[in-house]
Amino acid sequence: MKKVFITGASSGIGKALALAYAKRGYSVGLTARREDILQDVAQACEKLGGIPFVYQLDVQDAEKCKSVADQFMADTGSIDIAIANAGIGGDDGLFSGDSNQINTILSTNILGVTNTLIPFIPAMKAQNSGALVCISSVASFMPLPFHGGYSSSKIAIRMIFDSWRPTLQKYMIKTVSICPGFVDTPIVKGPARRFPMKSAEDAAEQFLKVIDLGYSTYIYPWPYRILVLIVQLTPERFYNWLIKKMFGKPIT
Repeated sequence: MKKVFITGASSGIGKALALAYAKRGYSVGLTARREDILQDVAQACEKLGGIPFVYQLDVQDAEKCKSVADQFMADTGSIDIAIANAGIGGDDGLFSGDSNQINTILSTNILGVTNTLIPFIPAMKAQNSGALVCISSVASFMPLPFHGGYSSSKIAIRMIFDSWRPTLQKYMIKTVSICPGFVDTPIVKGPARRFPMKSAEDAAEQFLKVIDLGYSTYIYPWPYRILVLIVQLTPERFYNWLIKKMFGKPIT
């Protein structure tokens, strides 16, 4: 039986991934800050044929991340896939005079990824197999007003994976950066909800295929690949004017 470990599994993409892997009979490590919500996800996984393991976890706590990773591997015997999905949105608090808001976003979305994944790498190296996955964002290609912390955090984790990839490839460890556009999850708020969205369930099914194939960077759904290309070719002054029209206020 294969094993997958997922952070932020209580809702949204993380929950959808957990259920999708459960359908395939995986042992599924479920983590989130609220264990009570995870219990409902665990029951759903069991009904679908998976074997769930529930762990309360705040990904900003590096020591707890390591102990939970070790516990999951002890509980299941090994690790096949580790998915760093936990993350938060929110605006930068740009005019507040207080950096706590943006720092929390940066810490959760960047250090949460390294805290989650690095504890699994020695085991994957020893077994000469495995997959590390980060959930980045299309926002890593498209700066958004008031959301520099979020966009930059998603750029950072893509760059971390791009840097890890040449080293880990020789140990047959896949490093997959998934960059969703607007998927219908609780994190999508404000003007963003006017954009066409895919369901979390449809997204998860596609992400499983991408992880199996070992894609390097995957933008979903496919129209966002065209949008990213357009953004990259658009003069900065015009892009800034347009994006301010679309996102003139913080998304709360």
